[in-house]
Amino acid sequence: MERLPSDSVHRHCDAARGVGLLSTGSGRRVVLLRHGRTQWNADGRFQGQLDPPLDATGQRQAHRAAETLAEATLMAETLAGARLSAIVTSDSRRAWSTATALGTVTGLPVAADPRLREMHLGGWQGLHRDEVARLFPAEYAAWTRGEDVRRGGGETYAEVGVRAGAAVRDALTDVPTGGTLVAVTHGGTARAALGSLLELPPEHWWRLAPLGNARWSLLTEATGGWRLAAHNGGAVSAPAAQCG
Repeated sequence: MERLPSDSVHRHCDAARGVGLLSTGSGRRVVLLRHGRTQWNADGRFQGQLDPPLDATGQRQAHRAAETLAEATLMAETLAGARLSAIVTSDSRRAWSTATALGTVTGLPVAADPRLREMHLGGWQGLHRDEVARLFPAEYAAWTRGEDVRRGGGETYAEVGVRAGAAVRDALTDVPTGGTLVAVTHGGTARAALGSLLELPPEHWWRLAPLGNARWSLLTEATGGWRLAAHNGGAVSAPAAQCG
């Protein structure tokens, strides 16, 4: 096996440990990656299935996340046989841009799956928190308590978990043992996919902290199902926004 220079080994090891790919067994892996920041994230507006692009900060976050994940999987493949096998993404612009940054770095094709879109938030979409609290007070209060309400006439987390979980499972069909799938998605959809894949009761999904922009969760395959190996990993320091 070709040896890497010592400084490169340390750098790649740091990246791989940050993602959690070096000590997770021989099964398949799923990285759920949230898109980089949009101006709406910065402004605190609920995006849902509306489609603002990445802002300049979000573009930088996407490229840094791509580089970190690429370094991590390179080192994991060298030391543990874990390799990046496939990239699937929501077809929203902010997710697609984040996914193609990773595709460019790794040379892998990117496939779009609309089932990974953010949850539909109905009448909440495009509004700021204070507007939602004023216009939808009962729904807003229930949401802040962690209840899975149909916000603004949109989807529930449980419904999103069904479609997002199915998208990930379908994308895993061609991922070999030891391979890693990166699924690029959104804050609410990532939470729902995690809950679905971990087979947690939907009423407990609110306990999963929201992913920050360009941050990820790592799931590893075990005999009894999927396990959460890392959550909110990544090189980007930013507070988690809950607006898709």
